[in-house]
Amino acid sequence: MKKKDKKAAVGFVFITLLLDITGWGIILPVVPKLIGELIQGDLSQAATYGGWLGFAYAFTQFVFAPLVGNLSDRYGRRPIILLSLFGFSMDYLLLALAPSISWLFVGRVIAGLTGASISTASAYIADVSTDENRTKNFGLIGAAFGLGFIIGPVLGGLLGHYGARVPFYVAAVLCFLNFLYGYFMLPESLAKSKRRPFEWKRANPMGSLMFLFKQPKIATLVFALVFVYLGLHAVQSNWHFFTMYKFNWTARQVGISLGVLGLCIGLVQGVLIRWSAPKLGEQKSIYLGLLFYALGLLLFAFANQSWMMYVFLLPYALGGICGPSLQSFLSKSISANQQGELQGALTSLVSVTSIIGPPLMTNLFYYFTQEDAPPTFAGAPFLVAAILMLMSVGLVYFSFKNYHKQEV
Repeated sequence: MKKKDKKAAVGFVFITLLLDITGWGIILPVVPKLIGELIQGDLSQAATYGGWLGFAYAFTQFVFAPLVGNLSDRYGRRPIILLSLFGFSMDYLLLALAPSISWLFVGRVIAGLTGASISTASAYIADVSTDENRTKNFGLIGAAFGLGFIIGPVLGGLLGHYGARVPFYVAAVLCFLNFLYGYFMLPESLAKSKRRPFEWKRANPMGSLMFLFKQPKIATLVFALVFVYLGLHAVQSNWHFFTMYKFNWTARQVGISLGVLGLCIGLVQGVLIRWSAPKLGEQKSIYLGLLFYALGLLLFAFANQSWMMYVFLLPYALGGICGPSLQSFLSKSISANQQGELQGALTSLVSVTSIIGPPLMTNLFYYFTQEDAPPTFAGAPFLVAAILMLMSVGLVYFSFKNYHKQEV
């Protein structure tokens, strides 16, 4: 692929991910309301179901992500991305029509089966990147997340005024339009000469995880990633439940707050990182990012005024400088024909922590907000997450220390 074509291809992937994340963000503000309607329960009870819905999606993706990652190394990135986008459109349609809570679980399983757009897009970015622009290109993934979270939740909060199911219909249409866009505009990034035969032993979830631990340069870093991914679920799985409970926010207010978070993340990973990455380097970016995450989460935990959540979004969003640097460090440690396997393995790692994270954080929330709660402390998930981030700093230190020893 020529340099000009590579630049255009990165733009195609950015638009594809932006539409994908926007579709996901649209439904976030109304999920508590829809679950509450289906179970006829209160917000604390709805939170536990929200956690188990996250578990259903993550467990299915854990089983199938390595298969999809290896298929992308064999057949190319394009068909896998398109299959994923079509699967998500069907998932949202099913959720929109759900007559009972069990239908939501079925929909989440379907999404887990095909939910490979982000990991395969990451492999796509690795295919068309050089060592010089790899971190910047991976930053575009974060920027797509950020912009998608600006548009999606705000739109979802506004649409939620017309009913809890309306945003799901819009998300289904958006994902299908995304599928059509990719079908006509997205080129293939993996040349046939760089593809490898499909191997079942490399496509099983445990084997995929072992791939990470068999790489001596990054093995310790993987344990740090586990704590980071778990900690992030305090926000990803719990923000809407926490703010609705603590500050009595509506779906519209939740949507606006997530939109502001998305704007901050977009600025950090789409703009700031282009300055911070070359100035600070990968390792300092990772350390500072983790410390900012810990600070933001700690402040969330003890916020007692609604406006504080907006102010405390700033240090939390600055934590985003560590993500692209981590991704870049891992990617350049692996050969070109294993990028799909690496991204599939990382997705499996995310899925393992997402199996644990949503139920852990939402059940913590439930335990400390239920009627019989020992002390009522809705911020408990954020406090636990801050501790996990600080633990990851120590693991990152040991990881880099071992990496430099092996380089010598």
